[in-house]
Amino acid sequence: MTPTRKLAAQGKVRDIYDVGEDRLLLVATDRISAFDVVLPNPIPDKGRVLTGLTLFWLEKTRDLIGNHMISADRRDFPEPFGIEPSLAGRSMLATKAQVIPVECVARGYLTGSGLKQYRAEGHVCGVPLPPGLDEAHRLPEPIFTPTTKAAEGHDLPLTFEETVDLIGKGLAERLREITIALYERGGEVAAERGIIVADTKFEFGFAGGELILIDEVLTPDSSRFWPAEGYTPGKSQPSFDKQFVRDWLDASGWDHEPPPPELPAEVIDRTAAKYREAYEKVTGESFDHFRHLMGVMSEHDWETCAVDLERLRTEHA
Repeated sequence: MTPTRKLAAQGKVRDIYDVGEDRLLLVATDRISAFDVVLPNPIPDKGRVLTGLTLFWLEKTRDLIGNHMISADRRDFPEPFGIEPSLAGRSMLATKAQVIPVECVARGYLTGSGLKQYRAEGHVCGVPLPPGLDEAHRLPEPIFTPTTKAAEGHDLPLTFEETVDLIGKGLAERLREITIALYERGGEVAAERGIIVADTKFEFGFAGGELILIDEVLTPDSSRFWPAEGYTPGKSQPSFDKQFVRDWLDASGWDHEPPPPELPAEVIDRTAAKYREAYEKVTGESFDHFRHLMGVMSEHDWETCAVDLERLRTEHA
């Protein structure tokens, strides 16, 4: 195996191949994780939804910060990847970057782990908040609540001061600034489509000495999307993200530690539908149209994709 066609890393969702010349091939599989644990059942076409939305947002935020994307056209991929149908619509040729070891989270609404920390301590990642807030309340202004970027296990919340200790004051301030700017841009675009972006996370790295945006951007895996219609603070909101899976897992009694339970067929189907709906709500385009544009030949090829992606991992391990 040549060193320029090698599986460099396998994340919770993505397979990352080193294809040489300071380039990576990022492959979004249909794996799904919750509470930092990969679940046993794939979600049909989830990887294509993540890729399609990331491409949409990379274009919408290009004026704010550069990004890692080179091409999502399979014809531009180095061989043998260019001839792999399973990669259509779920892969991106990207610039290799030195990853900054911080997950950059922006919150505009109080929910999830942020709400739990607020209830217990009155702040989120060291950011003080007014008393009396409850589930889904809008915050006075978006806040930067970074976490560690754990290779395994759970990411841990960081205060801004802890982030400064980890990466330096100048970089921490720049990450806070650009994270909030990206969140606000995403919120503005989504609001035009009747969607609230409750919170989201970004990742950044350095390439050629420049800070760039990397990995996925404003997807159902990295964000909470709520319908603006019917939004009522003080209670849990319906969503276009994997909160449905999280809620089912919590109701199942799972303790958030491996091994996770199998997902029922109904949960898989409803989650797949929510991912597709997220793509169509955010972009205003048909998801089937995206699949067609990206050269996906079969309506139900996700089953064979899982087999083909496993073969690629084995061949290029």
